[in-house]
Amino acid sequence: MISYEYPLNEKVRTLLRLEDLFARMTHFTERDHGMDHHAALSTLFEILEVASRADLKSELLQELERQKRLLANLHNNPAISEEALEAILAKIEQTAADLFAMNGKIGQHLRENEWLMGIKQRACMPGGTCEFDLPSYHYWQEQPPEARRKDLRAWLAPMLPIEAGMNIVLQLMRESGKVLSFTAHQGTFQQMQGGRVAQMLRVSLSRDLVCIPEVGANKYAINIRFIAANYAAKSTLFEQDVPFELTFCSLAN
Repeated sequence: MISYEYPLNEKVRTLLRLEDLFARMTHFTERDHGMDHHAALSTLFEILEVASRADLKSELLQELERQKRLLANLHNNPAISEEALEAILAKIEQTAADLFAMNGKIGQHLRENEWLMGIKQRACMPGGTCEFDLPSYHYWQEQPPEARRKDLRAWLAPMLPIEAGMNIVLQLMRESGKVLSFTAHQGTFQQMQGGRVAQMLRVSLSRDLVCIPEVGANKYAINIRFIAANYAAKSTLFEQDVPFELTFCSLAN
């Protein structure tokens, strides 16, 4: 199965972008080549841009507090593992404390590093980080992999509470979802919402189906069109019946 997740509001859209960027940062940081660490640093600059929303930290804190309060009400529920419940509550509490302890604007330590900001400015230009443009950056890339990795981890570390908070919120959202099976007849599907609005939809379908879902949703209806996965031509409707799974993901209120 291939799964496609579609955020239905700006907050979830930001969290999914950050999740992708943090995963990419980890992937390239763990590799050894200087070009991998260049990709990691470029990704760090993207994290800085996305995470710089003024309300991101407060939104995460509010959501974690709300989920902690809701989860605490599940104590003594025979259908819930007390051990698992205590583990997630402790995780939420520690992450909220780490977020609260963050001082100043997210990524301010990076903005105050003139060397990094010089690289960030040049990285916006095609080929702008060549060695003749940035000899000091070339020198850094020629250092041993572990030395570069230590720098990358140190630059990322002050933003790790954002990653931890984001991971908890997305985990709870995904675990809330109920999987339903449908068929899109002739490549199209519509379901009336009846006023219920999810925060994220997940569409899963067989890898053997050569098509890609396009999702539109509002408080009235969900519309899904399956488009033929043709990379070289104009997008066209996949005019076959498509069996798929649809998951409505939404944080508890």
